[in-house]
Amino acid sequence: MLKRENHIEIDRRKFYKTVLALVVPMALQNLINVGVTAADVIMLGAVGEKALSGASLAGQIQYIMTLFLFGLTSGATVLTAQYWGKGDRDAIEKILGMAVKAAVCVTALFTVSALAVPELLMQVFTNDPVVVSEGVKYLRIVAFTYIMMGVTQAYLYIMRSVERVVVATVVYLLSLICNIIMNAIFIFGLLGLPKMGVAGAALGTLCARILEVVLVAIYARLFNREIRLRFKYVLHTDKILFSDFMRYALPVVVNEVLWGLGTAANTAILGHMGSAAVAANSVAQGARQLATVVSFGLSSAAAIYLGKTIGEKKTEYAKAYAKRFLILSIIMGILGGTVILAVSPLASAALTLSGTAKEYLRIMFFVMSYFVVGQAINTTLVVGVFRSGGDTRFGLILDMTTMWCCSILFGFLAAFVFKLSVPVVYVILMSDEIIKIPITYKRYRSYKWLNDVTR
Repeated sequence: MLKRENHIEIDRRKFYKTVLALVVPMALQNLINVGVTAADVIMLGAVGEKALSGASLAGQIQYIMTLFLFGLTSGATVLTAQYWGKGDRDAIEKILGMAVKAAVCVTALFTVSALAVPELLMQVFTNDPVVVSEGVKYLRIVAFTYIMMGVTQAYLYIMRSVERVVVATVVYLLSLICNIIMNAIFIFGLLGLPKMGVAGAALGTLCARILEVVLVAIYARLFNREIRLRFKYVLHTDKILFSDFMRYALPVVVNEVLWGLGTAANTAILGHMGSAAVAANSVAQGARQLATVVSFGLSSAAAIYLGKTIGEKKTEYAKAYAKRFLILSIIMGILGGTVILAVSPLASAALTLSGTAKEYLRIMFFVMSYFVVGQAINTTLVVGVFRSGGDTRFGLILDMTTMWCCSILFGFLAAFVFKLSVPVVYVILMSDEIIKIPITYKRYRSYKWLNDVTR
């Protein structure tokens, strides 16, 4: 069915069919990634609160690293999606080589840090010596997965930007299955092995990452004939494309890192308010990830679909499609909030948490139920729509002001100056996504984000 929007006719059936083909595999990928975290939370929750808190806080190191990677790959896909619409495969291969090289450099730094000073890194997030000890056990093993993560994520994200989305779903699904099986074996000491607790969770993750690298290597070598990972482009960088890459990728990297450090700062503030707050927050964050898998898939689909449309020089179509993505984001956000409220009693009953932690968890789930609505809208617009047209600086400015100058600053003051309760501090820390909505919408309506960034 054709519908007239922005003085053009769009085929709604074709649009939704194409978007669905992009969103479903990417939502499954996000769900699988949540499954990896959930497997650790559920299994370590059965071991004890300290083990769960230690692994959760140690995971913040990896979380910050993945934001560097996400920034690099998102910046690269600003270019690759538009070059895909333009039909320039050679440029895409050169950008792929740059992205892989950058990912290896970033993850190598995190690997060295996690192995050299794990105690120092843990003490940033908590002053509980038992939690620090459990986290160090986790870090010393999981650090060996970082470089592998960098290579696979850079490759698979570039493949997503050229509409090769199913391969990542298959790779991450097999990785999840491997992770769950190996987690159970190592954490609980199955098949005659000793019980390893938190170290077993890290070892299970290591096995899963090795499998990912093997599967990606097989796909790149045997099945992907169209976009090749060429080592000459990894070793030798095209200066003109590198200039474009840095222009659009650098603001995204800084944006994602600041956003990630902000999330880590939230965790650190709660971490110094007791292990009950840490444990409850780790479960609430897992529920948030579960509730936003479709929304994050939608934002990625928007970046790919609109980037390709802009690369094809179809500006008016890009405007009409962006409106459709905004409407879908509101729907997905509301559905995500409903999921949060539905799983709240189940999570509280299933996990071995103290009475205080369970009370915190009930309140945190309520806060998350409206937080995810704002996050769905903002992520679809900032990460999907705006970045598709090369508007990568706006998100950086937005997060610096709403997150660091509002929610984190006032949350810190509430916790350590005014000594307010954990629930009040949590509401303040989670206020940034609501503050962003009117600012983000105004930017969307200006169409300043709509630019062709190809040469």
